[in-house]
Amino acid sequence: MTILVTGATGHVGRHVVTELLAGGHAVRAMTRDPQRGRFPAGVEVVRGDLTEPAGLADALRGVEKMYLFPVPDTAVEVVRAAERAGVRHAVVLSSTSADDATNFSGVYHRTVERAVEESGLDWTFVRPDEFATNLLWKWGHSVRTEGVVRGPYPQARRALIHEVDIAAVVALALTEAGHAGQVYDLTGPEALDQRTQVAQLAEATGRQIRFEEVSPAAARAELTAYMPEPVVDMVLGYLADSVDRPPVVLPTVEKLTGRPGTPFARWAADHADEFRAA
Repeated sequence: MTILVTGATGHVGRHVVTELLAGGHAVRAMTRDPQRGRFPAGVEVVRGDLTEPAGLADALRGVEKMYLFPVPDTAVEVVRAAERAGVRHAVVLSSTSADDATNFSGVYHRTVERAVEESGLDWTFVRPDEFATNLLWKWGHSVRTEGVVRGPYPQARRALIHEVDIAAVVALALTEAGHAGQVYDLTGPEALDQRTQVAQLAEATGRQIRFEEVSPAAARAELTAYMPEPVVDMVLGYLADSVDRPPVVLPTVEKLTGRPGTPFARWAADHADEFRAA
């Protein structure tokens, strides 16, 4: 049985490939640029772009199950192509926001879920809360160049999840029976405030990193320079809400995988080089 991994060079997709290969499964990794993708030996690599559904025939040929990275604009066409190719089960990377129709991320991810639900495919929705990897674009540049994190709401707590935990759940849903029709909400194993996150990142990198509180307005002005306004509003809204109502830490990762979720300190160690000065 061949399993297709779309978005195979992404933060989650690359680990899904590794998990499946380690389990002895036939893996086909789909990427827009196969020449640039670096995959372990034994992985079949094909070109494919979810924004171009008409060109997915080769990637889908002989596939029974697939990991679907969310691209809402073409989700219906991609799912139809998968059905025509004989795919039976899609495991969708979604978000805990998918039930919130007022939320930019919620609408984005729910669009993909609905396309799969309304098809003839079996499905599993994997809904992580905030990725720890979001810190790479939120904090990476200022940490590398100045050794500082600037942001509002230092006391806001988030249960950031390591991408390896998301991938582990995806791989289980793709390879074990009993996951069709399931929705799995995931969080990291601890809710840490931003100052604690910065302290653990400093420990991992061996650098002095300080947290500098700025107003929400100042943060918004900086973030909108390189992010769409709806996304900025969503990010700042999450932080504001998390001051008094931190996310509930969910045991889903441990229940499904049999091991504890990966703590933030481990994520920081795994990504320390990306926060060090060049």
